[in-house]
Order: sequence, then structure tokens, then C-alpha cells
Amino acid sequence: MTTTLDTPRRMGRGLADGLALAGFILAVSAAASFGALYGPGDWYRALEKPFFNPPNWVFGPVWTMLYIAIAASGWLLWRARHRAAVGLPLTVYFAQLLLNGAWTWIFFGLHRMGLALVDILVLELCIVALIVLSWRISRTVSFLLMPYAAWVAFASLLNASLWWLNA
Repeated sequence: MTTTLDTPRRMGRGLADGLALAGFILAVSAAASFGALYGPGDWYRALEKPFFNPPNWVFGPVWTMLYIAIAASGWLLWRARHRAAVGLPLTVYFAQLLLNGAWTWIFFGLHRMGLALVDILVLELCIVALIVLSWRISRTVSFLLMPYAAWVAFASLLNASLWWLNA
């Protein structure tokens, strides 16, 4: 039975949840927008590519779906804070966002494929750590992050191949 005293508390939780979701969407959008500042350009087009390099049009839709999952996973992790310790997983979550945004700048902005490879490998480690840390808190969070881990593993191989072919 709901009392009138419960209603403001529920409304406050709903507002906090909505603001948190907006915050996670903004954080992920910031990482994506920073990365978007450094597009492939002529430098990338001139690189020798491995046979498994996807066409450029694939990256936009894939990253859009991944960024939606990344924002949702962070929000769901944050929502679990009342029943589980989420400090370390959220720290790793934000670290992976920074590494994600930095990779594009390092690779496309600075043209430093070797350094970008280090960044993306650490990013992959952070994503896997986040999946493991989140497993007991929310399997949904872990499952949402698994395609991201798979794509970043593929992107790591692509980064390494581009570096090897163009060193």
C-alpha cells in the first residue's frame, strides 16, 4: 500500500534516475563527440589496409549501437548503488570512456598508431575488467558490455595490422 509520504520519495528517485541517465548519455556523448573531432581524413585513406578492414560506413552504425549500450550499462550500474558497492566498477567505467575518446585523437589526430595500440589494449582490459566487476552486481550490465569488448578486440587487431602494414 502506498502512502502519501512514499510518493515524494518515489518522485525524487525517479528524478534522480532520469538525471543520472541524462548524465551517462552526456558522458558517452562527450567521449563520442571528442572522437568525432578527429575523422579518418586523407591520411587514413592513404594507409595500406588489411584484407579484413571493414568499409568506412560500418563504423558509424556499430559505434552508435555500442554507445547506446555503454550509456545504458553505466546507468544500470549506477542504479545498483543501493544494493551493491559500485565505486570501483564506476571508476573503471569512466576510465574506459576516457580511453575510448583518447584513442581517436591518438590514432587519427596524432597519427600515432603504436601509441593508439597501447591505448586500445588498455581500453580492452578496462572493458573486460568492467564486465567481470559488474557480473555479480548486474548481469545485464555485463551482457550489454560484451559486444563492446568484442568490437574493441577486433579494433585492436585492426589497429595492430594497420601499424604493422604502415610502419
